[in-house]
Amino acid sequence: MFDVAVSVVIPALNEADSLPLVLGRVPDWVHEVILVDGYSTDGTVEVARQVMQRIRVIYQDANGKGAALRTGVAAATGDIVVMLDADGSTDPAEVPAFVGALLAGADIVKGSRFVQGGGTADMPRIRQLANWGFVVIANALFRTQFSDITYGYRAAWRHCADALALEIDGWENESVGNVRAARFGLKVVEVASFEHRRVAGEAKLRAVPAGWVILKGILAERWKKLPARIGAAALAADANAEVAPEASMALTK
Repeated sequence: MFDVAVSVVIPALNEADSLPLVLGRVPDWVHEVILVDGYSTDGTVEVARQVMQRIRVIYQDANGKGAALRTGVAAATGDIVVMLDADGSTDPAEVPAFVGALLAGADIVKGSRFVQGGGTADMPRIRQLANWGFVVIANALFRTQFSDITYGYRAAWRHCADALALEIDGWENESVGNVRAARFGLKVVEVASFEHRRVAGEAKLRAVPAGWVILKGILAERWKKLPARIGAAALAADANAEVAPEASMALTK
C-alpha cells in the first residue's frame, strides 16, 4: 500500500485474550509485527504465534512500558515504526492514517482523542481532566500546541525514534517523549484517533500513581539538557555549527 517498510511494535504483558483481535486487524501490507513480551504468564506468546505465524517475539530489557517500546524500536527494521497497545484500545485499522501523515512530511505522528474525529470510550472524567492539565502544563512549558499528551498511539520515522525519550522505562515515557521530540525541533503532527475499551483483562495503569509520575516527568524535562544529536546515524549534524539545545535540527532521511 505504501512504498515504505512499516514495523508495528506491540508491548504486551498477559494479553492473551486481546491479541487475536488486535493482530487480526493489523494491515497485511505491514512489513513486520514485533511483539515485545514482558514475560507473560498467560500464554500471550503462544497465542500470538498461533494467530500470526510471521510475528517476531522478543523480550523487553527492563520493567515498564517505556522499556518495552525501547526494546521494540531497537529491533525494528522498517523505515517507519508504529507503536500499538496489545489490549485493543488502539485500533490497528488507523495505521494508514499515521503512516500517511509521516509520508506527508511529519517526523513524529501522535494520536489525539481530542481533535475532530477522535474520541475515547475508556477514559473516565477524572483522567480526562488530568490529561487536560498535563496538556496545559506541557504547552506552557515547551510552547507546544498538543491537544492530547498521555495517549500512547504513536508512529515515527525509525531514525527519529530516539527523540521519544526511550531511555525512560515507565509510563511517563509517552508524555515526555512527545515534548522531547518538540524540543528537538522535529515536526510532531497529531492525527485523530479513537480509543476503545480494552478487550479483556485488567488495565496495568493505575491512574493516581501514573499521573504523579507523568507530572514529575514533564516538569523534569523542562530542565533537562538535550544531547547534541539523536540517532547519530539519522540526524544531520554540521560539525562547524553551534546548536543550542532548543534549536531545530536538520533531518536526513
